[in-house]
Amino acid sequence: MERTNKTAPNEFILLGLYKYPKLEIFFFVLCMIIYIVILFGNSVIIMLSILDSHLHTPMYFFLSNLSFLDICYTSSFVPKMLVNFLSTRKSLSFSGCAAQMSISFAMGTTECILLAVMAYDRYVAICNPLRYPIVMNRTVYVNLAALCWLIGGLDSLFQTILIMQLPFCGENVIDHFTCEILAVMHLACIDISLNELIMLVGTIIVTLIPLLLIIVSYVFILSTILKIRSAEGRSKAFSTCSAHLTVVIIFYGTILFIYMKPKSKASLTTDKLIALFYGIFTPMLNPIIYSLRNKDVNAAVKKVLSRNLSLWKL
Repeated sequence: MERTNKTAPNEFILLGLYKYPKLEIFFFVLCMIIYIVILFGNSVIIMLSILDSHLHTPMYFFLSNLSFLDICYTSSFVPKMLVNFLSTRKSLSFSGCAAQMSISFAMGTTECILLAVMAYDRYVAICNPLRYPIVMNRTVYVNLAALCWLIGGLDSLFQTILIMQLPFCGENVIDHFTCEILAVMHLACIDISLNELIMLVGTIIVTLIPLLLIIVSYVFILSTILKIRSAEGRSKAFSTCSAHLTVVIIFYGTILFIYMKPKSKASLTTDKLIALFYGIFTPMLNPIIYSLRNKDVNAAVKKVLSRNLSLWKL
């Protein structure tokens, strides 16, 4: 098939809420507030995990990785999106689009695998508590976290290179708030069936396999909890994994809702808004979920505050 232009565009135009310009100020303020909460909440979790020796455990090490991941993920697209809300020309350079797409895709993949690793950590802690310090020693949990980041980075790099090498034939308008990877792929002027197949296989591997591992882990966890005789013991055991389970339900539940609901042109704006709030609400909720009713985190906050107050008085 003859093509008029095989060169990559210099920039991409992000339409965002172009049909509703009066709403852009509202969404700018809302997203700005949420982004500040994300930066503050996740930074607090990271600092507490470093400063408080009682939080030097595998669970809080993985949690601090999750918080850092959420900061990187939202920082890859929220600042530019906020600028575009206030700009007449909502554009992003070709290299900027590639970087945004690569970072956000890498963070999403890494989170899927990290949540599975955190489920395994809870499985060992509840089902094999006596062997937990041996099985989840420092070398093991640091290497597991590094493996999550490595797989996420390599998968993102591979997918991004495949897409950014496609010929776009001058088409550069993306009907989204960000350089969403599928939206960019569909701008190509060649048959992308192979690219879609590769992405589908990759998505199944990095999304559904971790989800399966999480489900298996919680089947064993639930079975162990039900064998505990005292109600207090069952409640205490479940509380150690309730926050993680809540995050998993929100994370995967929203993904399944977005990608399994029927698509239509009439709901395109709704789909974009759902994707937007999925991208910013989940990173905001994570530190809140892990802080509520978490005695270790609350105790660490009180300890750090009291220490700072003592220093301030001096």
